[in-house]
Amino acid sequence: MSAPRVAVGAVGVALMGVGALLLVEAGDVPDVLVWLAGAVLLHDAVIAPLVLLAGLLLVRGGARGPVRGSLLVAGALTAVALPVLLRPGRPANPSVLPLDYPRNWLIALGVVAAVTALWRLGRRLARGRGRPDG
Repeated sequence: MSAPRVAVGAVGVALMGVGALLLVEAGDVPDVLVWLAGAVLLHDAVIAPLVLLAGLLLVRGGARGPVRGSLLVAGALTAVALPVLLRPGRPANPSVLPLDYPRNWLIALGVVAAVTALWRLGRRLARGRGRPDG
């Protein structure tokens, strides 16, 4: 193992220790443990089975790489946007979340869908002209 890797790993472990110390000092350990347990349960009981089921259905349905890739990107966009999408009501300070995040999330998903559709159309046209698929 190289010296820079060991140094970066040591810094990471030290920062995790600082975080744990701050967490204990703030007295938030029970809240964080409940949140972490909930996240693990949500992932293992809901998200992972749904992703596996969707993947199985897509493969059996003949979906190719671009479609599966676009669904992966859409899932990642949704995971990143979820905290803002689930936030109820308007924030007390309008400068905290100044944009229309649900609309922007939908626009991003639309762009992903449009790029995927164009990609598939281009591949279909290329196949129709006798060119190799690619």
